[in-house]
Amino acid sequence: MSLAHLFSTVLLGTGAAMLIIGSVGINRFPHFYSRLHAAGVVDTVAAGLFLAGLALYFDPGLVTVKLLLVFVFLLFTSPTACHALARAAYSSGLREPAAGDDR
Repeated sequence: MSLAHLFSTVLLGTGAAMLIIGSVGINRFPHFYSRLHAAGVVDTVAAGLFLAGLALYFDPGLVTVKLLLVFVFLLFTSPTACHALARAAYSSGLREPAAGDDR
């Protein structure tokens, strides 16, 4: 196993661990906005780790360029989608509960 494949395995495993941590956060956080934050941040970071691991796994070339373009697309669309969801929820009247109110 080459060094690039070893780093690729580490990046893919870290991305998988981030997705598991994010899914636990989505289930454990009490309010919509904290869940949305967990989903948005972890989604972007885990996708970046996965794509970096895949780019290292394959030889440099057209596949790596395509993976880089997918990452740039995800880097813009994932935070934008989370912002749009949060803005729509806020404008429709969803507010955070007061401190200490865990309803």
